[in-house]
Amino acid sequence: MFKNATVYRISPDWVAGLPHIEESLAKHQFGDCGQTQQESSGWVPPRAGNGALAETVAGQIFLTLRTDTRKVPADVLEKQIEEICTTIEDETGRRPGKKHRKELKEQALLELLPQAFIKTSETMVWIDRKNDLLVVDTATQARADYVTSMVIRSLDGMALSLLNTDKTPSVAMTGWLHFGEADTPFQLGRELELHAFDETKAIVRYSNHNLDTDEVKQHIVAGKAPTRLALTWDGRVSFVLTESGHLRKLSFLDVVFENTSREDNADAFDANAAIFTGELGKLIPDLVDALGGEQKLSAAE
Repeated sequence: MFKNATVYRISPDWVAGLPHIEESLAKHQFGDCGQTQQESSGWVPPRAGNGALAETVAGQIFLTLRTDTRKVPADVLEKQIEEICTTIEDETGRRPGKKHRKELKEQALLELLPQAFIKTSETMVWIDRKNDLLVVDTATQARADYVTSMVIRSLDGMALSLLNTDKTPSVAMTGWLHFGEADTPFQLGRELELHAFDETKAIVRYSNHNLDTDEVKQHIVAGKAPTRLALTWDGRVSFVLTESGHLRKLSFLDVVFENTSREDNADAFDANAAIFTGELGKLIPDLVDALGGEQKLSAAE
């Protein structure tokens, strides 16, 4: 269901029932990207096909933000501007100046946008009301910021702050690699990226490699800091933890599906949602504990 996770704390004073959430999302429902629009964003049903804008499974709420963007390639735009400038120069005998050229760029963009290819992206959001958490299916902070800004704009009174821990992920990962093991119930995986922050700016990457080695420890002693580390939680979920606290490459291991059916059916969304929230609902608190516990910070707008 989710391939990545960026976790936020919801302010505990936010209270909204499902009907109110649905009504609020409807005011910001997705609309098609117009011929001269560069971007259009809004909420769409999380369940394939038609459905509610806020889906609930066992008390957990799911939303999906869709963004359509029209992007004109820079070289195509520059060629169009140059053609317009050449036409003006032929007609007036003068080449457009910098200020005029800027205006012509906007003109050229409006002319080209209707022909531009539309790129569609959808990002799912999980609202865990029981634990006051909001999880965005992205490992890119820019996209997470964009999605959460839409959430705050759509759901009145909601305030969010990134989940902050006593230890930074980089500090915790450094300790785990130094001692050759992660805090229980986590185990080191086989993927690692280390950065040197001195003048060398060296980067060391390991893929499908044992990380409990003298070589890795020597890099740590030399001052290189981990920016990505593969971990497995309780033998059930594998992921890559980043220095910013994002979870990438989420993957559920076979043991998770031992007593469930993987066949596609009408209940696939509900089954996947139940598995995802059941596993991540335990993984996230364990990860917070492994990072020294949560720091309480003021909510960010």
